[in-house]
Amino acid sequence: METSRERYRAQVRAEIKRHAWEQLATTGVSALSLNAIAKNVGMSGPALYRYFPSRDDLITDLVRDAYRSLADAVQAAANVTEAAYAIREWALADPQRYLLVYGTPVPGYRAPGDTTEISNEIMAVLLRVHAAEPDGRPTAFDAHLEEHRGWAGVMPVTAAVLRRAVTFWTRVHGVLSLELAGHFAGMGFDPALLFAAEVDGLLR
Repeated sequence: METSRERYRAQVRAEIKRHAWEQLATTGVSALSLNAIAKNVGMSGPALYRYFPSRDDLITDLVRDAYRSLADAVQAAANVTEAAYAIREWALADPQRYLLVYGTPVPGYRAPGDTTEISNEIMAVLLRVHAAEPDGRPTAFDAHLEEHRGWAGVMPVTAAVLRRAVTFWTRVHGVLSLELAGHFAGMGFDPALLFAAEVDGLLR
């Protein structure tokens, strides 16, 4: 049973992470400052280190939370279209969360293995929804993926499913990354329509 001390610690950690997300939204992850976060929380820098021993520990917790949130968002997807729009809705609702895991890598930071395990849950959903689609004509890339399928875990899917999942992953995140980074600003078209066209292209 959780003690009052443990509840207090969890509350403080949650407050620290809330301020960290606010800082990420304005400065980006490379400028994340634990001292600034400590000041906003109302504690000293050394006191904050009792909750997160280093900047990387805090980033890791934020990465875990982001992947967990996305994995939960796509779990209910019944098909490729639902998976695509679940990812888009999640990304637009909290851009800094998306950019933390799919944006520019943090210099000198390497995520621990358990964050990869959570991200694998997302890929498992993509493999599941693509397994429901017909394979079609095999490509040269299918044969290559058959020899490099370790990332797909133990799911018994064909190489064509692997290709469709990878293609989906790269095209969906390509459009979203460009949109959230502001690269479509001033071009005059609706990014939502571009995204819809990409999803239609994937289904074809």
